[in-house]
Amino acid sequence: MFYHDRELQYKVRVDKPNPAFARMLQQAIGGIEGEIRVCLQYMFQAWGARGPVKYRDMLLETGTEEMAHIEMLATAVALNLEGAPTSMQDEFAKDKVVGAVLGGMDPRHILSSGMAAMAVDSNGVPFNGSWVVGSGNLAADMYANVMAESTGRVLATRLWEMTDDPGMKDMLSFLIARDTMHQNQWLAVLEELGGLHGVHPIPNSFPQSEEVKDFNYAFVSTYIGNQTTEGGRWTQGNSIDGKGEFHLKKAAPLGGEPKLAPPVPEGHAQKEQMTMADTVIGTVADKVKGAISGSGGSPE
Repeated sequence: MFYHDRELQYKVRVDKPNPAFARMLQQAIGGIEGEIRVCLQYMFQAWGARGPVKYRDMLLETGTEEMAHIEMLATAVALNLEGAPTSMQDEFAKDKVVGAVLGGMDPRHILSSGMAAMAVDSNGVPFNGSWVVGSGNLAADMYANVMAESTGRVLATRLWEMTDDPGMKDMLSFLIARDTMHQNQWLAVLEELGGLHGVHPIPNSFPQSEEVKDFNYAFVSTYIGNQTTEGGRWTQGNSIDGKGEFHLKKAAPLGGEPKLAPPVPEGHAQKEQMTMADTVIGTVADKVKGAISGSGGSPE
């Protein structure tokens, strides 16, 4: 179950309404770096969590907190839109391409939402659920969460730079602080799981004896020139997980040329494809028969 409080988690104050900034804030709501993404990511990870219950509980609590951040940002969008023109007549009179499209605001804030936030990014693109990562592997999910909080913090700091409104700076400073904690929170889980040596390679439940040995710690250089790619930490010394030795390997075609079966009739490829396939099959068959005959064997 979820419960709510009428009051916001942190104060949201807009001293100078700015519809253009409201559009920018939409990225922090419905963009790939936004709060809907992390909220759903943590929730779906929690709802599918198997193993120690403390990780499920933590994910649920943090996902619920992210709902509060969506509410804060939606409130900020609405307050910034209170200064938006509800009539386009004045803008058309000014022209200059409708006041640079209503001064940089999203027209859908008038047309679709009635001066309120939407589940879209700053370009009006709806939130995409495919951004939500919930793999069922705790370590993999923690890395995905660190990435999500890191890009979210980058976005929040850029938004902070783009406004001179004291209230907006204060709200964003709070969100930036929470991003700092959440990054550290997920990293703390990885440390508790054993750190770099303990969790890697992910999944650590797969036996490395099944890996192709010469490639599991090789940096494969695909540069086609004669000069070898300049080495870095990833080309020499002990591997980061402590289970191998980094080395450099030039890329080489080891797999041979791929040979695909002819098109199936039900797939309705072009007749020319069918003819070419029949020719190839006939040629191969003739070569096989010739080789057998030359050896004195039976075509069968």
